[in-house]
Amino acid sequence: MSAIEAKISLPRLGLLDEGTTKRLIAMAQAGDTSARDKLVQHNMRLVYSVVSHLAPAGCEFEDLFQVGCLGLMKAIDRFDLTYDVRFSTYAVPVIAGEVKRLIREDGMIRVSRSVRQLGSRLMAAREKLVADLQREPTIAELADAVGVSPEEAVYAMEAAIPVTSLDESAGKDDESGFHVQDTVAAERSGVDDVVDRVSLKKAIQRLPARERRILLMRYFEEKTQAEVAAAIGVSQVQISRIEKKVLSALRNMME
Repeated sequence: MSAIEAKISLPRLGLLDEGTTKRLIAMAQAGDTSARDKLVQHNMRLVYSVVSHLAPAGCEFEDLFQVGCLGLMKAIDRFDLTYDVRFSTYAVPVIAGEVKRLIREDGMIRVSRSVRQLGSRLMAAREKLVADLQREPTIAELADAVGVSPEEAVYAMEAAIPVTSLDESAGKDDESGFHVQDTVAAERSGVDDVVDRVSLKKAIQRLPARERRILLMRYFEEKTQAEVAAAIGVSQVQISRIEKKVLSALRNMME
């Protein structure tokens, strides 16, 4: 155990299996504080790992770790159990987002060379997979392509996102007086998009049963149009038309 681990009293507990994790999340979201505490205890090493990669030299590690734990608790509260996603894969960018917000107050985030190299490998793998698959690869496919876990892949991509000062000019003209902070309300970070799915979930629930099933098979089970057509019992052309109609309806409902 390192000096920092001992100083912050990091428990010698590993991640729980996914079934137990999701059962405890359901209990925690229903108000069970003991379930919430158990989840936090078993995921503290995940927080430690994220903070260790992000922490600049000479920083107050304990402060960053506490913020990371707050991010973990936010992930527990907001995790959507209806999606087929591992909790740790979801939690990593949420934790990293909270830590990066604190670091921004003190200076630029220093990302380790190994993480930058992994990010470059992931970008190269993504380009190859897009060409081979003719679609965006999933996190699991990207991670498998470079031989890392989905959590490591998510972290490397999250850490690679540059941090921009809110006072920086948002246009080419430095004298325009228009700064990045003026665009914050109109733009969302990747972490925010992952965390806040409430309106999308409600819109999906309003769809007819068959259209909802097609959407879930295509975008959450990651099936091809041909596979969905075979499961539903219609042609691939019909699936393509239904999919376009459903996406258009969702856009309208979200607006």
